[in-house]
Amino acid sequence: MDRVMRVGSLVSFLLCIASFTVSLCKGDLYVPCKENERQALLLFKKDLDDPSNMLSSWGGASDCCNWIGVACDNLIGHVHELHLAGNYDQETGEEHGLGGKVNPSLLNLKHLSYLNLSHNNFEGLQIPSFLGSLKGLRYLDLSYAGFNGTIPHQLGNLSSLRYLDLSHNFGSMVENLKWLSGLSLLKHLDMSSVDLTNASHWLQENTLPSLLVELHLSSCELYHIPSGIANLTSLKVLHLHRNHFNSTIPKWLYSLGHLEFLFLSHNAFHGEISSSLGNLTTLVDLKLGSNQLEGEIPNSLGNLCKLTAIDLSSNNFRGRVSAIFESLSRCSSGQIYYLDLLDNNFSGHLSDQLESFKNLRYLYLSNNSISGPVPVSLGNLSLLEELAIDNNSFEGVVSEVHFTNLTRLINFFANENSLTLKTSPDWLPPFQLSILTLSSLHLDPSELPAWLKSQKHLSALNMSNTGISGTIPIWFWNIYSNDAYFVDLSRNQLSGEIPNIVSANWPKQQRFDPQVSGILIDLRSNQFNGSLPLVSSAMSTLDLSNSSFSGTLSHLLCDRSDVPKNLLVLHLGNNLLTGEIPDCRLHWPNLTVVNLEDNKLTGKIPSSIGDLISLQSLHLRNNKLSGELPVSLQNCEQLLLLDLGGNKFAGSFPLWFGQSLVVLSLRSNQFHGAIPYKLCSLTNLQILDLAHNNISGTIPRCFQNLSSMANTSSSEGLTSIQFLDASFFGFGLFGESYTETAVFVTKGREVNYNTMLRLVASLDLSNNMLTGEIPEELTSLISLQTLNLSDNLLTGRIPSKIGDMRMLESLDLSMNQLCGEVSPSISNLTFLNYLNLSYNNLIGQIPKGTQLQSFDMSSYAGNKLCGPPLEECHSTKEAMPPVGDEKHGEGHLLEDGGFYLSLGLGFAFGFWIVLGSLLSNVPWSNALSQFQNIIVKKLYAVIVKRH
Repeated sequence: MDRVMRVGSLVSFLLCIASFTVSLCKGDLYVPCKENERQALLLFKKDLDDPSNMLSSWGGASDCCNWIGVACDNLIGHVHELHLAGNYDQETGEEHGLGGKVNPSLLNLKHLSYLNLSHNNFEGLQIPSFLGSLKGLRYLDLSYAGFNGTIPHQLGNLSSLRYLDLSHNFGSMVENLKWLSGLSLLKHLDMSSVDLTNASHWLQENTLPSLLVELHLSSCELYHIPSGIANLTSLKVLHLHRNHFNSTIPKWLYSLGHLEFLFLSHNAFHGEISSSLGNLTTLVDLKLGSNQLEGEIPNSLGNLCKLTAIDLSSNNFRGRVSAIFESLSRCSSGQIYYLDLLDNNFSGHLSDQLESFKNLRYLYLSNNSISGPVPVSLGNLSLLEELAIDNNSFEGVVSEVHFTNLTRLINFFANENSLTLKTSPDWLPPFQLSILTLSSLHLDPSELPAWLKSQKHLSALNMSNTGISGTIPIWFWNIYSNDAYFVDLSRNQLSGEIPNIVSANWPKQQRFDPQVSGILIDLRSNQFNGSLPLVSSAMSTLDLSNSSFSGTLSHLLCDRSDVPKNLLVLHLGNNLLTGEIPDCRLHWPNLTVVNLEDNKLTGKIPSSIGDLISLQSLHLRNNKLSGELPVSLQNCEQLLLLDLGGNKFAGSFPLWFGQSLVVLSLRSNQFHGAIPYKLCSLTNLQILDLAHNNISGTIPRCFQNLSSMANTSSSEGLTSIQFLDASFFGFGLFGESYTETAVFVTKGREVNYNTMLRLVASLDLSNNMLTGEIPEELTSLISLQTLNLSDNLLTGRIPSKIGDMRMLESLDLSMNQLCGEVSPSISNLTFLNYLNLSYNNLIGQIPKGTQLQSFDMSSYAGNKLCGPPLEECHSTKEAMPPVGDEKHGEGHLLEDGGFYLSLGLGFAFGFWIVLGSLLSNVPWSNALSQFQNIIVKKLYAVIVKRH
């Protein structure tokens, strides 16, 4: 009986154990979180900012193991994981994350092994050093968390750590990396965007944990490749892109036999790639783009049979492009999905071997010298999504057969080739494109392709300079998706009137930040006529320049005042527009660039121009505008460029110019009065053109305060004006868009600067009534490239320090009353390639210098100078006439005002007798005009002195 009882008890015990085990398996046994750990989490929450209520479940009487982001061990109830990463909602554009402070109460979580605080915003706080006391941590992710300052070395105490991500805490740095040696079990380390400038030598000394499998040191300000990496024999992932490595690729890198991902792009690596590249047989992804590598790609590339992605872009590689496809065809062509060879010097033809790359989805061949036809076999790459062949030397015909199986093609870039795109009128493409760029291709037939109507998702189209003629059909604007942002039909032969540029798919009002993106329409340089079209309120850039639009601006600018316009850039220059600039207040609050130059506009500038508080650039040159400038322009405090040249503006010189101005041109107007000293406060000025007005008085000595003309480093003042150049669009494959320009006179001719505008410095005060001496202070403007003071009433000597202006390329001091010898320092102007000192009272020998003797004799005419290139000087030096002597200073024949009056009358009769015959000769006409200006200004000078 006892035995039976003992057996029964044993069975009962075993059944209990079995029941307990089953209950564990079913999760029936549950241990809630520890109270002290619950309180620690509540303290942690108390110091946090939580604007999006991420931690709304934390609190009350609930079990902390059920709180969002908290994971516990169900057997013992200890908190062992905190998943508190923020996130970004792409649909709403909202960021959800934590801020505030990290409370040390986390130290009470003794069993914490996982902590993720990434993608939050701790607003520049230093990473807490107490985190180094969480000895049980195996996983720590603080990336994109807004931390700043020095990374605490105490993190080296986390000896159990396997995963550490401190990346993209911008502004964070380390003093040394010796503490990394304490993380002996670490397998994943990411310190991207951490400044390692002061710690690079530690990386050379084997401080990296030997078990590392992944190492990310991108954008770390490193200048030397960490040689300690050579000992990481288990390494599979190595990211070193966006540093400053300036060497050949180190040989030891080719010995890392387990590497699968190697990213070395955006550095300064140079030299050729070693054939030892073929040793990296486990490589899956190779990124070497944006370096200075050169030579041919080694044939051993064909040994890398696991490759799926290759980026060799933006280097100086050369050789046959077909050789690369041949190498890859040996064993890896079947799985390669990404191949980027753009921006190199590859040449030769594409071969039909391309057909074997069945898995290819992204193929970039842009900006090379690849020639020959586009192979028909391209059409068999049925998985291809993006194809870029622009800026090469492809030739021949691309037809429908090239696209037969490209059903997944989304983006096609083919700008700047000698190709003809030939399609039948009823062709229905197999693809639905988002981006299509065909600039400078020839279209056959030469009209907007009807097949464009089949594209339902088109967002960017460039068909500029393709020979398109005819009119723009009404359906054209309805083919674009609601996220369309770029349409370029510029430099064609399109004609007729433009229908209103409004798509049924475009939003009524722009839903995005107009400073970041928008709808860009470029129709410049065509043959359009008629009135200006109405445009969508969601548009951000409109360029209708260089056509034959007529009528007034009111039709466009004053349309529907109840709908706010989001236009940033409006370019209507070089048309036939007439009438006044309409006073449409507040219709266009975001306008940044307005270009109405070279039209036939009349009247005054409306005072409502001051409502455009975002205005940075205003071009009104070469119109028929008149009146005084509105004082309201002073409200445009962001104005960087103001060009009002070639109009009939009058009044005294304005005093209200904004402090941000970089370019100011009032050329060829009727402004009068003295140059105000307030102008000297415009320290950002690089181009100042006041020529051909009636400005009098002296040249202000305070011009030396124009620091951008005195600074040897180029100004960045025009950067924000150039915010819409081609690079704005990422790939830069959509052709040209609006780039700021400035027109001024240099070297005796009018020039138009655009992309190099920020490097230009010019001062032109010519053809005015300026008197007095050229101030010596003017020579402190050592960055000036163009200085023109000609055709004034300036007296005295050429400044003795003129040679300090070493950047001068063009110097014109002609048609003044300058006297004395030419300063010898002028021979220091070694960049000078245009010089005009003619028609002054200069005497003596022309200083010797390579530049000065190479100029034409006309550069020195009308003086008493000698020496090459003029006649040799006599041994007896002619005495210089005393400065300021009214009789001698003007010469023996011009002694009084009565003689000048007689001379003027006689000149008038003689001038008009020969005028008819001479006006047919343009050079003679210009010479006579200059001579007449000299006589009139000398008359003015004598009369002023006598009275």
